[in-house]
Amino acid sequence: MATTPVGFLAEVRDELKKVVWPTRAEVIRLTGVVIIVSLIVGLFLGGVDFLLTKATEVLITR
Repeated sequence: MATTPVGFLAEVRDELKKVVWPTRAEVIRLTGVVIIVSLIVGLFLGGVDFLLTKATEVLITR
């Protein structure tokens, strides 16, 4: 089912009218959540990397 570019853009505009956009407060709160979760995951992965690096050094220097 081919459509013209103008028809496609009209459909896009109609769909965007249906979107429920978040409020400013929701965006700020959820951005904070993403930053905190990213820091926690980064610290965890950094810790695991550090421990595996030290374990590898111990095994290699043995």
